[in-house]
Amino acid sequence: MKCRNIFSFKVYKPKLYLPITTHKHYSRGQALSLMDTGSASNNLGRDNMERKRCIFWLPKKNRFCSNSPLNGSSFCGNHSSRSYEQWIPCPIDPSHSVLEQNLKGHVKRCPLLKQAQSLSLQPFYQKGINAGSDGEEQEEEERLGVDGSRLPIMTVSSEMKRNAVNKMSVTEFCNLIDKIESLHESLCKDIQDSFQMPDVCSLWIKTRVEERKLPFQEKHISQQASIVGNLENIGVLKKSLGRKSSECEEADEEEEDSAPAVIEFGAGRGYLTQMLADCYGIERVFLVERKSYKLKADRSLRQNESLMLERLRIDIEDLDLNAVESLQGVPFVAIGKHLCGAATDLTLRCCFPPKNRKDNSEPCNAKSNFGGLAIATCCHHLCQWKHYTNKRYFSDLGMTKKEFHAITWFTSWAVDANHGSESDLPDTSDCRSHLQSIKEQSNGYANGVEKVIADMEAAKRASLGFKCKWIIDMGRLMWLREHGLDAKIVKYVPSTISPENHLLIAR
Repeated sequence: MKCRNIFSFKVYKPKLYLPITTHKHYSRGQALSLMDTGSASNNLGRDNMERKRCIFWLPKKNRFCSNSPLNGSSFCGNHSSRSYEQWIPCPIDPSHSVLEQNLKGHVKRCPLLKQAQSLSLQPFYQKGINAGSDGEEQEEEERLGVDGSRLPIMTVSSEMKRNAVNKMSVTEFCNLIDKIESLHESLCKDIQDSFQMPDVCSLWIKTRVEERKLPFQEKHISQQASIVGNLENIGVLKKSLGRKSSECEEADEEEEDSAPAVIEFGAGRGYLTQMLADCYGIERVFLVERKSYKLKADRSLRQNESLMLERLRIDIEDLDLNAVESLQGVPFVAIGKHLCGAATDLTLRCCFPPKNRKDNSEPCNAKSNFGGLAIATCCHHLCQWKHYTNKRYFSDLGMTKKEFHAITWFTSWAVDANHGSESDLPDTSDCRSHLQSIKEQSNGYANGVEKVIADMEAAKRASLGFKCKWIIDMGRLMWLREHGLDAKIVKYVPSTISPENHLLIAR
């Protein structure tokens, strides 16, 4: 007898809705040619009206933006043209902008509001303590919003800096370049190479390579080792600390002379600190970083039972070192390899409490808990006049805030392409002869500075960019010396490894 399966069900097969692929894909060149010929409104417009998507071309993804356009526009909110008078940085997180009239409502529902509130409750949080409050930036009055509320001073973006440079006259531009050449020639003398590779670091690297435990590119190894080696050269780190205390008869005596705490600013994943802790037996480590990262070195560091590790998740601008309970009364060494732009200036201020800064009328006592520092400067195009430590230095050189921002923008030319080593670039005489020819032909540049820059050779732009980097860093160096520190600036790796090869060291 054949049994009927009472548990048989009809299988439901849902319909599969495939994405619409009828719209035509344009290459970047095709898109630009269509726009140039004026047929973009007929071709791109009709095509994107059908699929209702933004027509902004994304070259890296080789496609158009997939966001929905704004009403009455062919572009989405991210790619529509913005007026800097209407869009302002969010006071909670300046990485995104909001319309000025929407600011009051946005700050109540910003996705990062809860995170910012929790971070602000930390005992060592003090809003803007390291932002630069020496009184010189009071010229930048805070703007009033539409509702009468005070708005934060807008960060000067690279685009705004470029536009300001392009608005210069050809004569003003040439005079500024000539001033940069003269300043570099007089200020940046006898800068030495200091490529270090301590024996203890070399042994550490060899072991890691053999065990395949290097979670980063090998070029970072030489940078980290040289930073550590330069600290050792100025006497901040003791060579004998590379050995275990049980192997050193006088370890206890020498540990008393060493800095028992290391603070890595802009720590990221913390691999610079890991090399320092493994090679020199550091006992206390503080990692300062405002973002969260995966694959951090923390797990490996915590396996060392003799090491005390503390990660401070906070913006350097708001960090009060005096309020860190476990750091009170403890000498420290400050290090940093990822301090982009103004982060270097924020770190320098952070190392010295406000009462110990030269800005104030009180006596300067910078060496209270400070043991030394080694900071690799980079991304000078992100520097801001508001945060720069030594505004007086630029003012004494006859430089204005506008010229400072122009100089910071010029620094991007040093790293925008492969120009070989810095020593292969044109010298000052070549650049000045080029400037003279521009001045003589100033009437021929109808399009102004933008045309002058476009006609400059890439090598000459790169040479100018490197000189601007040195001028900015020399101001920081002088600021450290004004605080009674023995400070200098060196090239810590060859420019073939990284064009960002300036290292500020002090004790």
